[in-house]
Amino acid sequence: MSRTQLPFAVEDVSALARALKREIASAPEKPGHVELLNMLARAGGYRNFQHFRAQMSAEARLARVPAPPQPGLVDLKRVEHAAKHFDAAGRLARWPGKESRRQLCLWVMWSRIPAGETFTEAGVNALLRAEHLFDDPALLRRAMFDAGMVWRTTDGRSYRRIEQRPPEEALALIRHLGRRALH
Repeated sequence: MSRTQLPFAVEDVSALARALKREIASAPEKPGHVELLNMLARAGGYRNFQHFRAQMSAEARLARVPAPPQPGLVDLKRVEHAAKHFDAAGRLARWPGKESRRQLCLWVMWSRIPAGETFTEAGVNALLRAEHLFDDPALLRRAMFDAGMVWRTTDGRSYRRIEQRPPEEALALIRHLGRRALH
């Protein structure tokens, strides 16, 4: 059986050595192979070896070219799951069932609203219709307002994107979908 190679890199080898020393010292008995893998993964910033392997697999599937993100900063498995809700052109094909995936998808929709411009409700609807396939711009508009991503007047006639930095996972999804749309 062939073995998948998983590259392991840390920013600070000294911190890795200290963390491993603590883990091995607190082990009740001599750790086996699996325990050592888990210790290494935890020392590198992952929850366990399975988390590390899932991150590396998701990274490979997303074809990430830049250096891997800091461990624990971006959950690439969540990014991969959210990306499945978009078609090949990068349009939102269906509304996710899970709230965490909805939030990531909303950030993508937010990123496609031009910054610094005020839109009428019809204008925002037109923008959102071009970016999704299930024809419910009101759902997206309201969800973005509830999440604090857009501002609107009390009568709902004018909308404006609220400028803020999206979470790291949302940025990873936005970058991934941008590359997908180029191909």
